Amino acid sequence: MDLLSIRDLKQGAGPVPQSVGFRAQLEKCLQKTTKTGNPFYELTYADAEETLVLRVWNNTPMFDLCGQLRNGQFVEVSGEFGLGNDGRSIDGKKWTARVLDEKETAEVLAGSGSLRTKQEEDYAFIETTVAAMSDPRLAGLCGGFLEHYGERFKRTGAARDYHHARRGGLVEHVAQMMRSAVQICEAYSMLNRDLLVAGVLFHDVGKLWENVYQEKGFTMPYTEISELIGHIPLGMEIVNKLWRELLDEDGLREEWQDLEPASERVRLHLLHLIASHHGELAFGSPVVPKTPEAQALHYIDNLDAKMEMFDRGYQVAPELAKQVYERVRPLPGRLVAPLPAFVETGSVEVDEAVEEPEAEEAVAPVAGEEVQALPIEDTEERPEPF
Repeated sequence: MDLLSIRDLKQGAGPVPQSVGFRAQLEKCLQKTTKTGNPFYELTYADAEETLVLRVWNNTPMFDLCGQLRNGQFVEVSGEFGLGNDGRSIDGKKWTARVLDEKETAEVLAGSGSLRTKQEEDYAFIETTVAAMSDPRLAGLCGGFLEHYGERFKRTGAARDYHHARRGGLVEHVAQMMRSAVQICEAYSMLNRDLLVAGVLFHDVGKLWENVYQEKGFTMPYTEISELIGHIPLGMEIVNKLWRELLDEDGLREEWQDLEPASERVRLHLLHLIASHHGELAFGSPVVPKTPEAQALHYIDNLDAKMEMFDRGYQVAPELAKQVYERVRPLPGRLVAPLPAFVETGSVEVDEAVEEPEAEEAVAPVAGEEVQALPIEDTEERPEPF
């Protein structure tokens, strides 16, 4: 029996049930009642990328098994799965579950092989980019952050819902933003590369307390501090805390005193990037972008979030028609399949030994026959021209 991720299970499900399995954490097992008074269970499973809701009715053999399951358990669920009657949900026709051991649980927490590899490569890119910084103050600040908070960083999501909403999603988001930032600095020489890279690393650092997953789970708990403060003020506080530690505990105050630009201006500009990265007051930033780096950071952040929404949307959105998919919020409209890149097919080689017929022989009409242009076959309706 094949073991699939929840995402692969959803994408491959059809009207005919297939025998497959998946490994995930049981987030919630709730007993509910139908309108007619019959009990049923609603189970929510989660792995590193997706969640899956299964409903188990009281007339199925799995009903008694649900009463033995506990919230937070990591399990392997094996059985027959297909699309429900609504054509969207997943229906487990018949399945069993077993609790995973510690090694198997660790593998589930780390995600699929492809996701694990991607996040490892992304984190390595962040480390390499930080190590290449020229400004000793920003390099020390970024390096100190990775040293102190790297493990927490690796299990934080970039959001709760819309983009990179998964364990380690913030690492993916930051790494891709850094790749864009480095390239944009090549195009616009006025940008301070070290400052922009540092802004990318720290712009969502407050989410380490707002969107962090439990050490051994896929639950992203709500916290009082994130509700009362929010990730922008939290991020600014973390930068100030790390800055003070570098000055006082590492004894760099005198060493940085005569550097240009002045160290206090460096700190202030980095704080501005964090404060303004949402771009508008209406979107939660206490100040709008007022420097080239702040404006660039806002657009880079927004672009990467949108690209992730499109990428995930094509994977999960139902197809409404050929090349057209259902809207995925908060994108503004229904999705249309992207245009593939042009692939040059190359020139066709002609065998010199084969003589081609002369043109007049190939197209000569029968005597007395009227020559007409062949119509282009078109089975689709075309809109009127503008």
